[in-house]
Amino acid sequence: MIAKNTKFIILDRDGVINEESAEYIKCPDEWKPIPGSLEAIALLSQAGYKVVVATNQSGVARGYYTEEGLARIHAKMINCAKAVGGRIDRVFYCPHHPDDRCICRKPAIGLFEQIALFYKINLKGVISIGDSIRDILPAEEMGCCPILVLTGNGKQVSKEYPELIKKIPVFPSLFIAVQHLLSPNAFLRD
Repeated sequence: MIAKNTKFIILDRDGVINEESAEYIKCPDEWKPIPGSLEAIALLSQAGYKVVVATNQSGVARGYYTEEGLARIHAKMINCAKAVGGRIDRVFYCPHHPDDRCICRKPAIGLFEQIALFYKINLKGVISIGDSIRDILPAEEMGCCPILVLTGNGKQVSKEYPELIKKIPVFPSLFIAVQHLLSPNAFLRD
């Protein structure tokens, strides 16, 4: 079941909004939206949802790009969404290396706590969409309603964690997930 909350949604970036890359997305030219993802953000925005992105970006710590370079990538993403009628309200990111054991790198809950603090909201029941177990675990811990999409790492995650298929909704893409969420027949719970 998917919980219905106050028109607030958290999206992962790589593998959900844009194509995943084992080589990292190092500059705006390498950022390529997954077909339908920007339109999905537009549908959410037009339905009154506040769209927030929570993303691990260890490429900063690895020296693949700077935080200024990351800001340019995010500006492209935000502008591309805007061009089709969507609005990404804010991007929360962890720039740390996995070995740093920081509290903000998913699957830790730090990014979700930052979101809750910034917006002064309880995330219980907020929909969170990701393509990785790293996205699902903090969402569950914070009381969000996680959704797995099969883009990016999603297909592999569904094979490695078959119990997820029984626990949370799974959709082929962000666009299909959003179509379902906005459908009058969506199985939402309060």
